[in-house]
Amino acid sequence: MKKQKALSLAINAVMAGALLVGASSAMAYQPGDFIVRAGAANVDPNDDSDALALNGNAGTWPGSEAEVDDDTQLGITFTYMLKEHWGVGLLAATPFDHDIEADLGNGTKLEAGSTKHLPPTLTLQYFPMAADSRFQPYVGAGINYTNFFEEDVDSELEAALGGHSTLELDDSWGYAFQVGMDYMINEHWLVNASIWYLDIDTEAKIKSVSGNIVKTDVDIDPMVYMVGIGYKF
Repeated sequence: MKKQKALSLAINAVMAGALLVGASSAMAYQPGDFIVRAGAANVDPNDDSDALALNGNAGTWPGSEAEVDDDTQLGITFTYMLKEHWGVGLLAATPFDHDIEADLGNGTKLEAGSTKHLPPTLTLQYFPMAADSRFQPYVGAGINYTNFFEEDVDSELEAALGGHSTLELDDSWGYAFQVGMDYMINEHWLVNASIWYLDIDTEAKIKSVSGNIVKTDVDIDPMVYMVGIGYKF
């Protein structure tokens, strides 16, 4: 439901911009322009994982998986215009905080832990409209690096594993795709809506003082939805 609402907001913003596409002025996107945008960014995982393996035995919990919830934080994006139709974009944000749940595949779910992450993403962006159009849709493709930190194990899972435990998540490199739009309000200010798909894969490892180790490979692969305002320098 959260993903549907965020997608609806982004689509409505793009449609509103399309209705205004006929208006243009001297507020051009020129080579050398620098555009900063800020707003609410929602990371909504399309998670999928291997079965949880206890001490190397993937058959411990058949049909089990790890699940990651969504989170909304302050998103910040930057675009530097290389040419009239081409720019380089960067996605940044305040740290996203996700709860992790372990579905044991037998009707049992445990609160497994939590992690924070930062997903800086660099894209090459294409702006198809004329430089003096108020409405500037764009598409982009590039690379994402995701850094996980402050990983914690929930007490519920610690009790199941037999004592204090630690969680490790490998950092991830992957591809990224983006669609978005800017609508210029005046010479400097604009409204923005954008959507990314990020390829984020990690190995999760939980170690308990009892000697138990749980491992699984997780494809997080989130959609990122952002709506905000921007300023062109």
